[in-house]
Amino acid sequence: MLRFLCGAGLLLASVAQAQSGAKNGEWTTYAGDLGSTRYSPLDQINAANFNKLEIAWRFRTESLGPHPEYQYEGTPLFAHGRLYVTAGSRRDVVCLDAATGELIWMHGENEGERALHAPRQLSGHGVAYWTDGKDERILYVTTGYRLVELDAKTGIPVAGFGTNGIVDLKENDDQQMDLVNAEIGLHSTPLVAKNVVVVGAAFMEGGSPTSKRNEKGYVRGFDVRTGKRLWIFHTIPQPGEFGIETWLNDSWSYTGNAGVWGQMSADPELNMVYLPVELPTGDYYGGHRPGAGLFGESIVALDLETGKRKWHYQLVHHGLWDMDIPCAPILTDLNIDGRVVKALAQPTKQSFLYVLDRTNGKPIWPIVETPVPKGDVPGEWYSPTQPIPSKPPAYDNQGVTPDKLIDFTPALHEEALKLISHYRYGPLFTPPSLSTPESLGTLTSPGSQGGTNWPGGSYDPETHTVYVFSQTVVVNLGLIKPPPEISDMNYISGTAGVTPRPHRAMGALPPPEAGGRGGRGGVNPAVRLTVEGLPLLKPPYGRITAINLETGDFRWQIAHGDTPDYIKNNPALKGMTIPRTGRPGLLGPLTTKTLVICGEAGFNTTPGGVRGAMLRAYDKMTGQEVGAVYIPAPQSGSPMTYMLNGEQYLVLAVSGAGFPGELLAFKLGKD
Repeated sequence: MLRFLCGAGLLLASVAQAQSGAKNGEWTTYAGDLGSTRYSPLDQINAANFNKLEIAWRFRTESLGPHPEYQYEGTPLFAHGRLYVTAGSRRDVVCLDAATGELIWMHGENEGERALHAPRQLSGHGVAYWTDGKDERILYVTTGYRLVELDAKTGIPVAGFGTNGIVDLKENDDQQMDLVNAEIGLHSTPLVAKNVVVVGAAFMEGGSPTSKRNEKGYVRGFDVRTGKRLWIFHTIPQPGEFGIETWLNDSWSYTGNAGVWGQMSADPELNMVYLPVELPTGDYYGGHRPGAGLFGESIVALDLETGKRKWHYQLVHHGLWDMDIPCAPILTDLNIDGRVVKALAQPTKQSFLYVLDRTNGKPIWPIVETPVPKGDVPGEWYSPTQPIPSKPPAYDNQGVTPDKLIDFTPALHEEALKLISHYRYGPLFTPPSLSTPESLGTLTSPGSQGGTNWPGGSYDPETHTVYVFSQTVVVNLGLIKPPPEISDMNYISGTAGVTPRPHRAMGALPPPEAGGRGGRGGVNPAVRLTVEGLPLLKPPYGRITAINLETGDFRWQIAHGDTPDYIKNNPALKGMTIPRTGRPGLLGPLTTKTLVICGEAGFNTTPGGVRGAMLRAYDKMTGQEVGAVYIPAPQSGSPMTYMLNGEQYLVLAVSGAGFPGELLAFKLGKD
């Protein structure tokens, strides 16, 4: 096991907590609270008894929708004895008895062609919950991009909300779009804070867009009772708005995307909502959108009730690497050098944790504008610098260089050197390049899947520690001129000699065995970036890092996930003992009073000799593994926990190739 222990001791600051996790044994927002801490103070399940967990109930989803779903990413909410979550390939909403898993009610919308053409399909990440202490409401966004509000007790649409319980999100968006075919949608949950519902936007994969023109991913706030639009924020500025000067040659007028497809966070006391914005149209080629391009790949803080910009911080200038900000920022109050700071910590695909003062967007530790390599793709505009945090250090691999290549044996290392000789490579922010027979493109790490992706991290308010899963992957960023029937872009993602793939909806195809997609992929390398079937880079391939937010240092770091079968059984490693490598995937951890809990990605042969994966628990102070229980398929949705009738439950979604989505609920077995 890989482990690093950092720091002399744990600083337990007694400061006011902006976010203290899920309260009263409930779980009423996607990530436990509006600060996205994914923390619960429950401790009935602990190191001494984790291995005694048993399945309390299972809820299978394959009968929901026209076909089974194999990448079930939902996290349920728990309130007043009931669970609420989306499920199935048509994104139905189900209400379950939290003690037994029995279906209480189900609501579905059959949107026909509108759903068929949607860019974000399948069940998505879940629902939002609102109550005024009397009425209870469930809100979600359909695959066809409509906001629906349901009575939490009955599942019946609320008549006074929008039109018969529905707000059409393709309307009243300050732009005209086809109500059936426009490629805009959302798979994340709405955010509900006070009486405002905030909704973002998502699009198809962006490596090979059909056009430099696209719908724009504006963010809107709605009244939770009536569905009336309260405000709209233009993530691509319009004339007269702040930031339009960062769009050269009037490229703001036709460029699209720049949506918020990940989860958001909010601070009701500051009356702010925090948006993690993706990049504009063209994940790897930005020649049609010269300039820094605000508010692409920026954290933007808005006034919750008016939508007015309070501050912003751009993490990537003129993005060319698909480093969308993929997950919700984590909010907390910290003791920094003797003063209380209202902070925001943003995990990212590039494996930096950007830590800002959430009242004004200023960095807690210096973030330095650092010169980065300039590319030579015709017509491209390159930012001369990118912001690099001085603290915390990167928590996963960055860049591709010879010293990072696989070295289990000298022969494997030599083969890896031969492989990368066909590509350009270098440090983080080495730009994409044209793919030719002589040079197939630019190798980069992390790629579009992270580092950290949509599941994000978790946070312990007692020790001020962020726990974040990340994966070590490498991809080829090669560009080709597309045939006119594929795209009107000058260049799209591709590899010399390989026919470019057509644009497709996210979630429309079964996921790869490693755990499905997240974010917006689309990289299509000509050659698998493996050596004798082994990963190109050194392990660990999946890891969990504990980061002290009061010092900016690591507390510990471990390889998460057993060594995959294809590595254990690889003939090139016969007779060798390979330490646990961890497994790549898209995972989110849960933190409780004493534990960090996270399932494995990908199917494997478990210690019991059966196909499946393990749900693992670690001591949150040291990273020592303290328990593991079998799950029949990989973790595909982030876990949550709740207390009911004196018993703590742990629930997570599992799914994978050949295994339709399922919710598993664990509790302690009877002695």
